[in-house]
Amino acid sequence: MADPIGAGASASDERLAGISDQTVGAEHSPLSQPSHGPGSSDDSKWNALNVGVQLLQAAVAVALFVVGGVVLVRTLIDFLDSPGNYPASIVSALDGILVVVIVVDILHTVLTHLRSATFPVRPFLIIGMLAGVRDILSASARLTLTGREGNTSFSQSIIELGIGVGVVVALLVGLLLLRAAAEPGSNDIQV
Repeated sequence: MADPIGAGASASDERLAGISDQTVGAEHSPLSQPSHGPGSSDDSKWNALNVGVQLLQAAVAVALFVVGGVVLVRTLIDFLDSPGNYPASIVSALDGILVVVIVVDILHTVLTHLRSATFPVRPFLIIGMLAGVRDILSASARLTLTGREGNTSFSQSIIELGIGVGVVVALLVGLLLLRAAAEPGSNDIQV
């Protein structure tokens, strides 16, 4: 039986045969491949553009780290400063902590992209599911704390719960489809 790549195939042909359509690698990025041959005047422009993109990505990672830290500290301060309003402060603290978890997951995805030059899809589905769960928890906590004082507020909370559940289910289906479409041995798509 013949080798599917061929005996005379080059290393780049082998690399192209193993490309997964669920991640985008740096070796396949238009920014990493100058349009002209090596040594051309466009090489320095491409290198400067690559450095600029990497600096911008690093700045985004630092900004996400700072935002996550500020939200966490502010959440803890608000929680400790409101001892008389215990149920509402717990809901607010839980909401703030879930925001920090979402920001940390985004930061982790950005750092993964910076380290491996791949762009994984799976973390964004999980981040979306976390955001949906956060909305569900916030709406249900509001319902629990406020009761049925107003029909408009109650109706709005039920609509928010339904939308949150719909978003989580849709993203879960997307995650399961991504898992089913993953190639065996692909570490980026495993659920």
